[in-house]
Amino acid sequence: MPRTELSGNPPRKRRSASVSGPANGGPLAGVRVVELTRVWAGPFAGKLLAFLGAEVIRIESLDSLDASRAYGVNGLDVSAGFRAVNPQKLSAQINLKHQEGRDLLLRLLGESDVFIENLRPGITGRLGLGYEAVRAVNPQIVYTAMSVYGSSGPLSYQTGYAPCFVAGGGVSGLVGYEGRKPSGMNIRYGDSTFGAAAAVGTMAALLHRRRHGEGQFVDVSAAETMSTMIGDVLLDFARAGADRDRSGSGHPDMAPHGAYPCGDREWISIATPDDVSWAALAALTGDPELKAPRFATLGGRREHSGELDERLSAWTRTQAPADLPARLQHAGICAAKSQNTIDVCADARLWDHGLFRVVDETGGQTRPIVGPSWRSAREASVTRGAPALGEHNAYVFGDVLGLSEAEQGRLAERGILR
Repeated sequence: MPRTELSGNPPRKRRSASVSGPANGGPLAGVRVVELTRVWAGPFAGKLLAFLGAEVIRIESLDSLDASRAYGVNGLDVSAGFRAVNPQKLSAQINLKHQEGRDLLLRLLGESDVFIENLRPGITGRLGLGYEAVRAVNPQIVYTAMSVYGSSGPLSYQTGYAPCFVAGGGVSGLVGYEGRKPSGMNIRYGDSTFGAAAAVGTMAALLHRRRHGEGQFVDVSAAETMSTMIGDVLLDFARAGADRDRSGSGHPDMAPHGAYPCGDREWISIATPDDVSWAALAALTGDPELKAPRFATLGGRREHSGELDERLSAWTRTQAPADLPARLQHAGICAAKSQNTIDVCADARLWDHGLFRVVDETGGQTRPIVGPSWRSAREASVTRGAPALGEHNAYVFGDVLGLSEAEQGRLAERGILR
């Protein structure tokens, strides 16, 4: 069977993607994604597709601006959060408060392969941009909808940010220490995991379209995505008749398992999966008490976990964080320094491996970004930073939709391309 592109057979002759498209390389070269998303989770899904070579067009408007463009800054194009999650994308302005703007977006979707949206539940339907409306202009569209509890069911109306995702999915209840309240998660785990799940679902739908010639609706629930991350814990009650309590960095099948203080106010993570690695660690510490029979087995170490952690911490505090991880690894013990952001950005191995990329910004400047976390034989070129608001209006409305400069000017004057 001859090889076909993931973009499948589009419903009409597509205009060329001159800004990225096939020239961008990567497994999704030639796939056009339209993104109507906000803040982090939805844009993160689009970023992953862009890093795989898709042409990703953000639809934005001054009248309905993504709040992340202005987080902590004066200006619409310099927010660290926005820049982090939107590199390698294009930006086109369409004011969806006008019917003509909504019609224009439908025209663009007719020339596209994927539509990703994470607006508040019900908004796309009220705008006339729900799945059935979009499928009417493009039967082969892959329509990915992202929401807290999915697009159907009694909770489908609810909206929320990452703390709601991890709470509703059961993750927050596990974060913290025994006997204390849940600590929550003030990191990007919820947003990014949700966004990654949406990207995987989108790519699976593109593969389905390539094989069967039909698009589909991809309904992604943030809370359900979080629940899939802790499937073993969710089934604990059915299996063992008990609900798992918060246990800090502890692990039911490993001891020690956690973060331990080092010199210079640094920390090191240590995990011993069996008695052999524990014996090697106990010998390395030189503490005779850690070699005692009460610590020789997993059961004993868990029973005396408080004393174990106290003695192990007393030893790690005397060790230099620069060389301790290598010494432990050499002895067959799983260990790693708990790196801060400066450590990660200064890690020459990550630069050599290509995690960090230098991209071009609007205005001729360059800056580093965190690039793809994968390497493959057919990689996409990642060279552009996050777009300025409306930076690619001329390309999207002229090259893709075929509007003349005069037509674009009239639409701009009327506030449609705002």
